[in-house]
Amino acid sequence: MMKRTFLFILLATAVLAVRAQVTVVAAIDSIEMLIGEQVHVTVTATMKEGAKAEFPVFKPTQQLIPGVEVLKSTELGSKGKGDGFVDRAVVYTLTSFDDTLYYLPPFVVKVDGKPYESKSLALKVLGIEVDTTHVDQFFGPKDVQDNPFQWSDWSLLFWLSVLMLVLMAAGYYLYLRLRDNKPIITHIRIVKRLLPHQKAMKEIEQIKAEKMQNAEDPKEYYTRLTDTLRKYIEDRYGFSAMEMTSSEIIERLEKALAEDAQTAASMKAELRQLFTTADLVKFAKYSTMINENDANLVSAIDFINQTKLENVPTEEAVKPELTEADQRTVKTRRTLKAVITVIVVACVALMGYVFYGLYQLLN
Repeated sequence: MMKRTFLFILLATAVLAVRAQVTVVAAIDSIEMLIGEQVHVTVTATMKEGAKAEFPVFKPTQQLIPGVEVLKSTELGSKGKGDGFVDRAVVYTLTSFDDTLYYLPPFVVKVDGKPYESKSLALKVLGIEVDTTHVDQFFGPKDVQDNPFQWSDWSLLFWLSVLMLVLMAAGYYLYLRLRDNKPIITHIRIVKRLLPHQKAMKEIEQIKAEKMQNAEDPKEYYTRLTDTLRKYIEDRYGFSAMEMTSSEIIERLEKALAEDAQTAASMKAELRQLFTTADLVKFAKYSTMINENDANLVSAIDFINQTKLENVPTEEAVKPELTEADQRTVKTRRTLKAVITVIVVACVALMGYVFYGLYQLLN
């Protein structure tokens, strides 16, 4: 008998100890509020970690007690406390439209199927004093006001939008024109040119190869030889030797060769002899000897060798000239690109202004 009594007391003590470990606390953020305001009641259940808790569930605007409504409930989740215990909390939002003192009943939370209650709370709802002696100061609710549409507020943005669409259409049309108008592509050619003395020596070698000095008509021989020299002098010294007389050429060469008097004197004598002989052959039907022809040819070669320029670039860039049609095409493409650029900038500016204006009107 004593043994059974002892076991019963031990079991009851264990049950009470377990129940004592679970606590439910309800706290209200304000015990007073005006009619229509809201208060929050936080219900916190402290339990063993892993225990299952069931909090009261209310539908929106369901009454907790007559005169007090539960608008919503928000679960805050669980928070560990240590020693294997956790706190789980739910916030209930309450409101009331009657000015009186309410006693809120305890909130019942089931932990592992067993109910645990919080303490009851008090809530005082305060009314708003109204001066009923001056009823004329109170006005009823106003009707919904219709904001009238004023075209003057929107007209500028409308016409700017139309202008922007027109510019966009024009820009697209010009883009199609630019795409169909193929660009003119020119390539700069690098041309390798012969120097004046190289061209002259090439011509003299051809004269020698044809052996014109043995021909019956020496006039053609001296004509080609002097023309070769005149062309060389014109390219080398930059004056129109092809249009000058022999004496005029000698006179201009004396000025060009003034720095080297000895060389100038010898070359002048040889050239004067060559041009004099050529003039006699061409105009006076003078007959020359073969050795005289050879001497004049050697004089021409010596003059070229003594006056030639070696360190001169032999390559030059040649840019092809465009035809009038190509030039018009290039000008048209440049104009189209400039107009399209202006249109794009104008459209972007108009779009920004229109959007800013809409934002100002709608806010």
